Amino acid sequence: QLQASGGGLVQAGDSLRLSCAPSDRTFSSYFMGWFRQAPGKERDFVAAITWNGGRTFYADSVKGRSTISRDNAKITVDLQMNSLKAGDTAVYYCAAVAILGGDFRNPDSYYYWGQGTQVTVSS
Repeated sequence: QLQASGGGLVQAGDSLRLSCAPSDRTFSSYFMGWFRQAPGKERDFVAAITWNGGRTFYADSVKGRSTISRDNAKITVDLQMNSLKAGDTAVYYCAAVAILGGDFRNPDSYYYWGQGTQVTVSS
């Protein structure tokens, strides 16, 4: 029900814009987040946004380099990532939950997940 796209192979210092397209307008009222998972590691929080875009949250590792935004008319949630580093290499997942009942940094707080998009940053 969530389709993530925009990943690719880039060089350190480049930018990428990831996009998450939910399957229907119901998601326009959902709390949305981006997570990433590198090989052999746990799924880590990257960024999140409230249903109306009024509040955004970032992991320290991407703060200042990334911007999460949403367009409820198009029902998309984007993650703009700049100054990419080798440490950003991972599969990126978008996630959604109707009502956030836990810590937005915890993957278990989300109910819907996309299939993931690979981001590879070469140094």
